[in-house]
Amino acid sequence: MTKAKSQRKYSEASSRKVETELKAMKDGTLKSGSGQKVTSRKQAIAIGLSEARKAGMKVPEKKS
Repeated sequence: MTKAKSQRKYSEASSRKVETELKAMKDGTLKSGSGQKVTSRKQAIAIGLSEARKAGMKVPEKKS
């Protein structure tokens, strides 16, 4: 038996987008929607994924 080849959930471009948002957070230039400085790693990742979705990259739908 052979394993089925798994598909990527996230595109490479979306992971690069998240990476740039994390770098912006570390530099202290990333802002949230309300204009506050982002200090949380999770929030930076969420912002990157949200922007990737808006750009039409392959990202799973947001869990509600």
